Amino acid sequence: MKILVIGSGGREHCICWKIKQNKNVRLFALPGNGGISEIAECIKGDIEDFSDAFNIIKNKGIDFVVVGPENPLVYGIVDFLKEKNIKAFGPIKKGAILEGSKCYAKEFMGKYNIPTANFQIAESYESAIKIIEKKEVPYVIKYDGLAAGKGVRVIESFEEGEKYLKEIFIDNIFKSNEKKIIIEDCLIGKELSYLIFTDTISYIPMVPAKDYKRVFDGDKGQNTGGMGSYSPPLFFNEELDNKIKNEIVERTIYGLRKENIDYRGVLYFGLMITEKGPYVLEYNVRFGDPETQVILPRMETDIIDVMTAVCEGELKKIDIKWSNKKSVCLILSSGGYPGGYETGKEIKNLEKVEKNVLIFHSGTKKENGKFYTNGGRVLGITALNSTIEKARENVYKSASTIDFEGKHYRKDIALF
Repeated sequence: MKILVIGSGGREHCICWKIKQNKNVRLFALPGNGGISEIAECIKGDIEDFSDAFNIIKNKGIDFVVVGPENPLVYGIVDFLKEKNIKAFGPIKKGAILEGSKCYAKEFMGKYNIPTANFQIAESYESAIKIIEKKEVPYVIKYDGLAAGKGVRVIESFEEGEKYLKEIFIDNIFKSNEKKIIIEDCLIGKELSYLIFTDTISYIPMVPAKDYKRVFDGDKGQNTGGMGSYSPPLFFNEELDNKIKNEIVERTIYGLRKENIDYRGVLYFGLMITEKGPYVLEYNVRFGDPETQVILPRMETDIIDVMTAVCEGELKKIDIKWSNKKSVCLILSSGGYPGGYETGKEIKNLEKVEKNVLIFHSGTKKENGKFYTNGGRVLGITALNSTIEKARENVYKSASTIDFEGKHYRKDIALF
């Protein structure tokens, strides 16, 4: 079976690693990265140029496509491939709008009684200013469209809110012709990433994870794509699990059916666990990054069986088995990320990392047998062990071993 994974990050490297556990697979990646090149044939190309992707699929005789990132999903790559009679894992454009438009997602949550923060929508700088003039801090401003995990900002003062609104509406930092934002209450609690496989008929939850979005220890600094994660979170329990299923997951699946959205893929619930219970912060329509790097290593079932069942509407026939081991992932980033950073720095000592530690490449390239930095998030170091403490110890030992100029990482992953 020939499988093509679309994407170039740590999430895609982990997906490729998991797929390769099936010995009957020949694996390709578009465009892939330095680490992926060691387990798959990487093909240069533009993942948002669907005709280019189709030519690659045709020329390589690909049987099945797995779409990693959100952009091609939101732009309709699965619809395009379906029209060409190519099997693809991921939601159609109509379903991907849950991530493509935060405004749509919030209105969907309101319509189907899914707990989320109170919010208002603004479509101009002037109307947004009028809202924040009356808003008590802290509150949250969210850019409506895709922003690579960097469109959400917690606002602590009127001046800070005014500055961000100017960046969005006047400076147009997200380069959009249609600018909309959400201004919502700031929820206090603990963040939780809850992912499911679903074919809209049924769903299967994955093991839960906690993500750390801020760049510095203690959840300080700017939001990033994610600086680390672990599974399962220390605060997760069966009572919370049931509440999430009953009040959030099942109402969401019901809403998808009512809206005639045939959703087949992964649905990610970014949650805040408050004193009043779980609230939805956002939907993502694909695997999380770096949550994937702690979830899939705990998965004992062949992922190809699961993905195929999702695509064929047969998920109810699948039983997924999970390891009881705990997992921790730590991201090593380029200095300056998520702002400006340099690339092309040689990554050293990867061969000195213990064999039981997994290294997932996020932003790397391989040249003449050596790896170099090629992005803001460079590597994800994942370890599994009988306890969070032991897994954490393995991860941080490896982080101190690996070296590249400007290396940055948080020191508090999996402590809370």
